[in-house]
Parts: sequence; structure tokens; C-alpha cells
Amino acid sequence: MNTDILFTNVRILDGSGALPYAGSVLVSGNRIRQVGRSTAAISPAGATVIDGAGATLMPGLCEAHTHFSWNDAATLAGIQTMPLEEHVLWCAKVAKRYLQAGWTSCVGAACAKPRLDVVIRNAINAGQIPGPRYLAASQEITVPGGLGDETLPHLPFPEFSFGVNVNGADDMRREVRRFLKYGVDSIKLNLSGDNFTPQSPADTTWMTDAEVAAAMQEVKMRGKRGVAHARSAASVKQALRHGIEIIYHASYTDTETLDLLEAAKDTVFVAPGIAILYALLNEAEPWGITRAQATEMGYQHEWDAALESLSKMHKRGIRVLPGGDYGFAFTPHCNNARDLEFFVRYLGMTPMEAIRSATLYGGQIMMRPHELGLVKDGYLADLLLVDGDPLANLAILRDPKRLLAVMKDGVFAKAPPLAAGFDRLPPDTAAQRAWGRAA
Repeated sequence: MNTDILFTNVRILDGSGALPYAGSVLVSGNRIRQVGRSTAAISPAGATVIDGAGATLMPGLCEAHTHFSWNDAATLAGIQTMPLEEHVLWCAKVAKRYLQAGWTSCVGAACAKPRLDVVIRNAINAGQIPGPRYLAASQEITVPGGLGDETLPHLPFPEFSFGVNVNGADDMRREVRRFLKYGVDSIKLNLSGDNFTPQSPADTTWMTDAEVAAAMQEVKMRGKRGVAHARSAASVKQALRHGIEIIYHASYTDTETLDLLEAAKDTVFVAPGIAILYALLNEAEPWGITRAQATEMGYQHEWDAALESLSKMHKRGIRVLPGGDYGFAFTPHCNNARDLEFFVRYLGMTPMEAIRSATLYGGQIMMRPHELGLVKDGYLADLLLVDGDPLANLAILRDPKRLLAVMKDGVFAKAPPLAAGFDRLPPDTAAQRAWGRAA
């Protein structure tokens, strides 16, 4: 049986930053066999032909700071207290939603219980559940009083602790080894505080160098990665000193921090998660946080600092990627593409640069730069077919009706509306009319 799929009459946005062009793309098995600038260049016998009617074909998106186990609660305790069995089912459901929303790759940034990320990654890889390509993280490792020290004494099992507390290098080594034994791809360290926890605000730094060094020695010994919650300038510098490759937030910087980030720009990624700052300031009142309260908590100060820091990073060529802290009540899952709009509106990126941050850079952060993140011959067939031009309106990437098809590994996670399924499209789209003719 011929499983080749030919996308014709599409506008190819290849993810590299190059201008889009009209063409066709042939998928064979799980890879892109050929990208052409005309339909006539590719016409294999027996292929399933999808006439895109001018729709945009682009790489699948990568979310760089994913929390599948954040369960749309408004507090850390609300995430933490979901029973384990229900939490596994929640994560499986969210993984499927991310894939169908166009996020074909996701980097885990911490899970709420010790093995949640590993179990979900393994189930995706085994074909038991649908989901993106996924890199599994540990729980957040913290110190007493820091972000993630949310253990509730009345709970019966330690796995209900939001984060894992360590005291000193030996404690750290033991916990890191435990998570590595579980099979995580990365170890998450909470180096800084967070305004969400008043006892440990965002501009404070909590771990000792000895603790971080012990963690990273174990991580590197096993060929894994360290990732860090680091909002303060001191914590970003600490992450860089110890070879941590993914830095979450980086809201506060100074010239020294920016110089160090620029020097490491070929190995380091920053995923700031500014959407949660915006949401807490502007959209959290239904959950009891007014703008005045959010400002008092420090979020206006951090928002201003973050926009300045991240704009400077972008100008220096430091890779800034979308993603972060979706899964709270005020930052619901699958609105993640809003980050791209924020990058343009607040950080000075062009729409093309914002898309590149989620495609080209996505393949790089997934550690598969030679087969992910581009529409290119030989690359894995992770593709989106989009009704419209994302460069003209990035918001269409978070509109399910405009995502005509989602493909991962050459298989449709969301199939195009061929023949019967026209009701899934808006009634007057060019794509629907073309498919009606083709059918």
C-alpha cells in the first residue's frame, strides 16, 4: 500500500526565516522526501494528493517549557493535590490536546509527581497514547523556603509534594540520582524564587553553588541536561557557571548576565514564559488576583524588567523560545501560541523571527537540529497546514478552525477535511472550496 502523501498548491513557510514560496511537499513514511517549487516537480503514482488551495504548510511547533501535569488549578497546592491516578489521565488528555493544537514537540519543564513525565513520554513513544515528541523532566528540585517547597503535612504520601526539597550537596545528589534512575531527560532546579510564593520573591536566589554543582555532575555523567527556573540575575549567572542549558524566565539581568548569555548563545536556550506575568497582571481577577494585588506581589516590576531583559537578549542573538507555565487557571493549556504574539508585541521580534523561535530553534532545543524544525528534504514529517498566513496574523496559530491539518511523524494527528468532514471548516474558506473540487 502506497502511504505517500503529496501536499500541492501550498504556501511553504519552511521555518528557517526564509520568505515563503508556492510549492509542493512529498511525505514518504515518516519523512519529507522532497520539497518542490512546483506541483509538476513531484507526482508519484498512488500518492494521496492534498490540494492546499494556497494554505500555509509549515513545521510543527515546539513548546520549550511544558507542564502537562499542571491541571488548570489557580494554585500550586491545587496542582499538587490531584490524586495520582487522575493525574496520569489528565496528562494523557493534555498531551493529545497539545498535538492536535499543532505542538508536535514539547520540552518538559517539570512534573507534579515523580514519574508523571516519564510515564507519559514512554506511553507516547510506545504508541499507547497520542502526543507530541516529548522530553521528560523531573519534579522541581528546591530548598526549604524556596519555590516548590509546598509539602502539605496532612497528605499521606511524599509524592504529593509539589517540589522536592534538598538540604546540601549530598541531599541533592541523592534526589538527582533518583530521577535519573526513573529515566528523565532533564533535571529541573529552582535556583531563584518566584513572586507566586511571597516568602521567596523572583529576584532572590536560593541554592548554593555546591548544591548546583553536585546536581550537574550527576546530570552530565549520564549525558542528560540541567534546566533551571532562574528569574533573578544571580540565578541566571549561576546556571551558566554550572553548564545548565535551558534557562526558564531570566526576567532580571544586568550587563554581566547578558554578556555571559551572549557568550553561551550557541549552547543555551531561554524560554521566558512571559504569558503568565501578563495574565496575572491583566486576566487573573476571576481567580482572586486583581491587578493591584498582582502589582503588590511584584509582577509589574518583573514584567517591566523581563521585557527589557528579553528584548536585549533578542538583539544579541540569544535564542528565546516560546513556552512557559501554561496550565494554570489563568494560563490555560493550548493557548501557548500567544507567546509568539507577545514576542512581536513586546520583545521586538518580527513575525518571522517569532515563528523561527518555535520551529528552527525548536528542533535545536529538542536536540534534533538535523531532522526537526524545518520543511526540508529528509526531515521528519512534523507539519501544520494552516488556513491563512501566520506572518500576517500570528493569532491564527491558536485558532483550531484555522489548523486544517496536523501531522507528526508522517501520520495525521488532525486529518485534513477530505470528502466527508467539510463541516470542520468555516463555510467559505478557500481550502474548503478547493477540497470540494478535488473530492
